[in-house]
Amino acid sequence: MSNIRRMLSLSTAMVVASSALAFAEPSAELIEAAKKEGMLTTIALPHDWCGYGDVIASFKAKYPEIQVNELNPDAGSADEVEAVKANKDNKGPQAPDVVDVGLAFGPQMKAEGLLQPYKVSTWDEIPDSIKDAEGYWYGDYYGVMSFIVNKDLVANTPKDWADLLKPEYSGQVALAGDPRASNQAILGVLAAGLGKGAKAGKEAGEAGLAYFAEMNKAGNFVPVIGKSGTLAQGSTPIVVAWDYNALSWAKTLNGNPPTEVVVPASGVLAGVYVQGISAYAPHPNAAKLWMEHLYSDEGQLGWLKGFCHPARFNAMVKAGKVPQDLIDALPPAASYEKAYFPTLEEVDANKAAVTAEWDKVVGANVQ
Repeated sequence: MSNIRRMLSLSTAMVVASSALAFAEPSAELIEAAKKEGMLTTIALPHDWCGYGDVIASFKAKYPEIQVNELNPDAGSADEVEAVKANKDNKGPQAPDVVDVGLAFGPQMKAEGLLQPYKVSTWDEIPDSIKDAEGYWYGDYYGVMSFIVNKDLVANTPKDWADLLKPEYSGQVALAGDPRASNQAILGVLAAGLGKGAKAGKEAGEAGLAYFAEMNKAGNFVPVIGKSGTLAQGSTPIVVAWDYNALSWAKTLNGNPPTEVVVPASGVLAGVYVQGISAYAPHPNAAKLWMEHLYSDEGQLGWLKGFCHPARFNAMVKAGKVPQDLIDALPPAASYEKAYFPTLEEVDANKAAVTAEWDKVVGANVQ
């Protein structure tokens, strides 16, 4: 299947679900039970990632009786998995109730018995292709891999993966995470492999590793986790990151320094993240209420304001529930025409290759 056909296939799946949007609200019993628990513990939710700052704030405003305990906002998906494992027998504040992880980590956590099933009221509008049929994990949003550039320090904006290997970008290029633990960085390697023409999966993972090895040897790669602060400070003038993160950083920086966000001309990779509730959640009812909030119209539009395409995006557009200004704030539709949505098997194969071989092949200790 071609990239475009695969993208259209997933896009079509995201349109259908049901012609009538679900209007169900969380039950009074669930709300009361969550309020009695009085706390929700999240992990790995930076406020500038996908609009999470406002999403969390809106949950707090709706349910002021529930304290939101935020653990390690800068953690990667693998760190979230380990946090759940490490706190199996701990009902204290270090035990996450919920996770937001890369697509490959959902089935992994289910297989390891780390998640409990729950289907939100709007379940039917989450495409079947990005959710577990039993409700253990479910897609929340997606974006495409991009470059964000500090224009004070980078005269010529790179337009494609091959450009990043040029001598003019010496000591300038970083990933937005540790590729041994961060889903965003792991898929950044996959995208680079696709940019070299490799087939998605293990082949692209290996090609991506070879690409970053070449970049590291040339002195262009910076072994620092790229984020808005490092971009602005100049320690990572070019960061490979999801478009929604890049656009959010650019908005926050507000021209100081000036930035440019580019979707590469080739190797355009789309990435889906998924939600899940810990099997050992100390506050399972608050976790379920959190999920209801995330998949409500308000929660989905909150992610969209953070430049993410939420899982219910197409169904909500069809129902006239998405303001035009939010659609206009996203990258042009043309940026997504070449987007490749890898299968779960391809994501898994890439993850295995990258996490196992990064140290050996690339040899850069990203911190």
